[in-house]
Amino acid sequence: MTRAELIDSLAKQFVYYSPQTVDAAVREVFEIMIETLSLGERIEIRGFGSFEVRIHEPRVAHNPKTGEQVNLNRRRVVHFKPGVELRDRVNSINNDKVEVAD
Repeated sequence: MTRAELIDSLAKQFVYYSPQTVDAAVREVFEIMIETLSLGERIEIRGFGSFEVRIHEPRVAHNPKTGEQVNLNRRRVVHFKPGVELRDRVNSINNDKVEVAD
């Protein structure tokens, strides 16, 4: 689902708000989340999951195509941990249709 699809879905559910209002609300929620994470703070949405910034220390990696060594700098990476309710609901949907990749 894209952001535009999310906005369309919400606008259909909340018909008493204009699509522009729904769009502004969704954009503001994302902006607050981005700002919070950029400050290194954690976001927890009960039943959905949590977002946090983890630090990856500098290391030497290898380009798999050429085998050449590549120096990776220290970087901050956003990590998402799904909540129990999200995991349970995802795992309960069409469980018999899940295909395992080789």
